[in-house]
Amino acid sequence: MAQAGSFARVWLVQLERGVYALLMNSRHFFSLTLVAAVAFVTALATTEVRAASSRFSAEDEAVYQQRFATLMESFRLGLGLETYDPLESVPGATDYQAFEVVDAKSMTISAEALAQAEAYAAANRSIALLVWQGGKLQMARYFQGDANTTFASRSLAKPMSAVAIGRALELGAIRSLDQPISDFISEWRDDPGRSKILVRHLLDMRSGLLPQAVATTAEDVLNRAYLHPRHDEVILYEYPLVHEPGTRYEYNNATSELVALLIKRATGRRYAEFLATEILQPLGAMGGDIWVNRLGGTAHSGCCLLLPPESWLRLGLLLMSDGVWADRRLLPSGYVAEMRQGTAQNPYYGMGVYVAGRYIERRGFANPERDRPALRVLHSEPYLSNDVFLFDGNANQVVYMIPSADMVIVRVGSSPPRGEGQEWDNSFLPNVLLKGWMSQSAERTLTPQSRD
Repeated sequence: MAQAGSFARVWLVQLERGVYALLMNSRHFFSLTLVAAVAFVTALATTEVRAASSRFSAEDEAVYQQRFATLMESFRLGLGLETYDPLESVPGATDYQAFEVVDAKSMTISAEALAQAEAYAAANRSIALLVWQGGKLQMARYFQGDANTTFASRSLAKPMSAVAIGRALELGAIRSLDQPISDFISEWRDDPGRSKILVRHLLDMRSGLLPQAVATTAEDVLNRAYLHPRHDEVILYEYPLVHEPGTRYEYNNATSELVALLIKRATGRRYAEFLATEILQPLGAMGGDIWVNRLGGTAHSGCCLLLPPESWLRLGLLLMSDGVWADRRLLPSGYVAEMRQGTAQNPYYGMGVYVAGRYIERRGFANPERDRPALRVLHSEPYLSNDVFLFDGNANQVVYMIPSADMVIVRVGSSPPRGEGQEWDNSFLPNVLLKGWMSQSAERTLTPQSRD
């Protein structure tokens, strides 16, 4: 029955997604045959979930149910899960010094462009907007809180996980991006499918694990892998492998959540401590907190890292300098270039970062071959520079890095308001600021993103 349930779980997911799509796009009724098939597969999958949950205590299951109820209520209000419990401290630099905003005479971007960017950020429920160019902070606007205020970073945590892997490579704790993760996650060593997952697959979303999708029931493994107080064990023992590793791009949180476990196994150090001492403190950055599944448990590396906005600016600057900070190499030489390399399965996604590639109007975290327009972000025009790469998290939390202009732009906040003719445009901020930068000197030119 366990094998039947595992098989059924994969097909149930596909049926659920298909039913959801039909409900959204069709008014046709379903046949009794389809309803019966869904009911049959649901019964098998539910049996598997109940058997899996029996490994956990009643107390763990009660915590999970409470967290799930909180998530559903936040969705009802049109929000994400903004609060986390328990949290583990991620200490920042003890000698932290904030970047100073340059005075008006030293600005290298036109005042008009900076004002346009600020107005756009303000109109879209931003917490902060930071603009760095030419070694100087051109703007720092805080619409909620101040420079010390932390926020729920959502999927900005994913590029941080890629930086953590890079740091572990530089330290020699991980041998190679092409090392099987089963070298560390011994539970999968004898698994014919999961043993083929490589370290790089945790960063470029080609693990073969079940794709992220809408999940509205407590039994859904997508929710259990996110909210359960033993979410790492849920991923190890319940989460389905649906594709051959390395053969297909499919965005999912579970793939990134494995990074915290991998770092712990590879280095013998807790993920929060590793981020603090190996990344944030060397960057002179402020720290914050990270959600752990339970006290003393495993951290969430796919989400749930709470840091101030400027810490994300420093992370972007680290990547802009090929992993070197204050003459100290934190990441292997060439690692950032590898992060910026798309794959055959998705040329717009590297390792934790999105890359410009050829211009298309809409792209996002979904598989580029799948017709899921709701998951694709608007790009109203090509980027004015073809070397743009970015962190891009849920609620359009973005860090744009533009090496040719020595520019980093950070916008963090809540989901922008939704309305008729109104949505987030991922081209607006970089392009308006690049125009404002080029307008200050006729010698400044860029190669735009290609349409070919």
